[in-house]
Amino acid sequence: MELVLYLSFFGAICWWSLILLPWRPWSTREKIETQQTTAVNESVRDITVLIPARNEGPYIKQTLSGIKSQGSGMTIIVIDDQSADDTAERARQCEAMVISGVAPPAGWSGKLWALEQGLREVKTPYTLLLDADIELAPGIVTELHRKARQEKLSLVSLMAEPPMLNFIERLLMPAFIFFFKLLYPFALANKPASRVAAAAGGCILVETAALRSVGAFSNLHNALIDDCTLAAHIKHAGLRTYLGLSHAARSHRGYNELKPIWEMVARTAYTQLRYSLTLLIICTLIMTAMFWAAPFAFLFSPVQEIFIMCLLVWAAMFFTYLPTLSYYQRSPFWCFGLPIIGTLYLAMTWTSALRYWRGERASWKDRRYESKTTN
Repeated sequence: MELVLYLSFFGAICWWSLILLPWRPWSTREKIETQQTTAVNESVRDITVLIPARNEGPYIKQTLSGIKSQGSGMTIIVIDDQSADDTAERARQCEAMVISGVAPPAGWSGKLWALEQGLREVKTPYTLLLDADIELAPGIVTELHRKARQEKLSLVSLMAEPPMLNFIERLLMPAFIFFFKLLYPFALANKPASRVAAAAGGCILVETAALRSVGAFSNLHNALIDDCTLAAHIKHAGLRTYLGLSHAARSHRGYNELKPIWEMVARTAYTQLRYSLTLLIICTLIMTAMFWAAPFAFLFSPVQEIFIMCLLVWAAMFFTYLPTLSYYQRSPFWCFGLPIIGTLYLAMTWTSALRYWRGERASWKDRRYESKTTN
């Protein structure tokens, strides 16, 4: 019981520290939306869109439709990454240029190898890296382009709005954004003097010259968290980056059950911890303290001081999670689910670690990437 109380005090300190941090990692102030004055018929011919696509037949048409609503003259390249479905045919029907990708060389992730093949065809000053399941609202590319030019940014990225149509999506997807912002505070990532670098791979507008100057995708060819790795390369080269939330970029790949979300998180969770058992244990202790010991300590010691501390913890949980819920127009009552949500994400992280120890660094799109522990 004494251990639980120590954990609860530690968890309470963690929650209130989040509130007091000057860079406010829980905030939703960093965002890019389309403006009413944004012209959707502007020329965007100095941008080439690269879309890596592997078995994306159900999604590619909707994605390409969103791109075509952005303006005139933009080059659209879909790299068909050895799809077994009709991805390439559907892309050609939408008048996109389709490159038939070849198998990735040893040490390359499939997505990055597809982008490397597409980059060879880019001749424009800007490159838009877009996932095959991201739908863009009319005018958002113009906004990204304008922000990049006016603020002299070499990379501008949007955290796409995740699907939230069913219970499991509403339970876990706002929290996915919330936890990402805690790991990579947007205010620090956008600050030139900060060492924190982050991007969201679903939608990245980058200067083509800057991309090539840092070695493009060959310098991050085996990175599983390729978006943040790219941002780090750009930022460490002395160039400026920006990451923001947006309702104007939306993922239309739904998650009808827990398993696909579990697989998505488990693919990179242990990578986030640098494959460190020490960091995994620390993460486990922190999340146990924050999501269970601190809010429920009154069950173990029903004294007034502990009860007040638990109330303050719940208040801090509401205060920090509510901006994300409000931004995505979700009920504040989802805050009560944070202990369960935190437990699920911790279990996904342990799944990632267990797979790594078994020799599987990641598995995605029917491709398996082995860990260094494998002979």
